[in-house]
Amino acid sequence: MTTRAEIDDFVAAVASLSSKDAFNPYRDICTVADSKTSPQIRASNLRAVLEACVSAEKCSLWIGRDLGYRGGRRTGVPLTDEVFLQDYGVTVGARSLKKATVGPVMAERTACVVQNILRQIKTSVFMWNVFPLHPYEGDDQLTNRRHTSAEREMARFAIDWLLDHLKIDVVVAIGRDAESALADMKIGAVAARHPSYGGQKDFVQTMLSTYNVQTAETAQPLLL
Repeated sequence: MTTRAEIDDFVAAVASLSSKDAFNPYRDICTVADSKTSPQIRASNLRAVLEACVSAEKCSLWIGRDLGYRGGRRTGVPLTDEVFLQDYGVTVGARSLKKATVGPVMAERTACVVQNILRQIKTSVFMWNVFPLHPYEGDDQLTNRRHTSAEREMARFAIDWLLDHLKIDVVVAIGRDAESALADMKIGAVAARHPSYGGQKDFVQTMLSTYNVQTAETAQPLLL
């Protein structure tokens, strides 16, 4: 059984990660959107979700590439924006999730698609990224970039920890970058196309098929 101290140590280890041109939402303060307590709130959000998922009888692990500036950078919860933060908390049984930024909420398209699927599959899902920070381009923190191989390696411990402590029924790699990274790590995963840039339909179909969920559309018989 995973203890609270072990979860605290995991969150602290992630919060200690540092890389050039990468924002650590569990330690760093955004000069545009944060207050001085924002990193602590995001760390608390991550801790609450992890506690809920570790306690679940079974849990899926969805892994993307890295945090985006409209979603996980602000919430501390991967693949989750501020619009759907509370909804995701209810889904996994972590009802203490809080908005960490100041000003209006910000939406992210990928998060919207992901949360719509979560409502349909009705199972605990812990979401993570190959690189759990927000990498950005140069001096513009409101951009996204692909993490480097060195950044991937420094964060490998986190995925190993999750594989050891969650009762995982299936691992899903979201996007080709995540699929390639997990393959390099010798981690078996269902490959799902990333829902952005025209991939939404394929992503939805893969997820519904993986969890054997039929919608009104997929349940229709084939007419000959």
